Amino acid sequence: MTQLALYVQLEAKPGKEHEVAAFLSGAQRMVEAEPDTTAWFAMKMGPRTFGIFDAFTNERGREAHLHGKVAEQLMAKAPQLFVKTPEIQRIEILADKLPH
Repeated sequence: MTQLALYVQLEAKPGKEHEVAAFLSGAQRMVEAEPDTTAWFAMKMGPRTFGIFDAFTNERGREAHLHGKVAEQLMAKAPQLFVKTPEIQRIEILADKLPH
């Protein structure tokens, strides 16, 4: 079962919405190389509001993701793309339904 997750809400700087969307869409390739990432979603929730949700079966997978390429690039691009530095929230999953 998926036990752990991460969530980060992002607010694009005015005029940077397309760059944020492109970055998040392109990040999928990096996440596919992470065997312990059970699920990963990049979301657009409003004109300038975006988010990332990822889930893991164990802490090893979550830590690997936090030290992986997506997190590294997200933080490197943060000053140019986002209103404020991304705050990554650690989440505990109580139940899930995923394809097998």
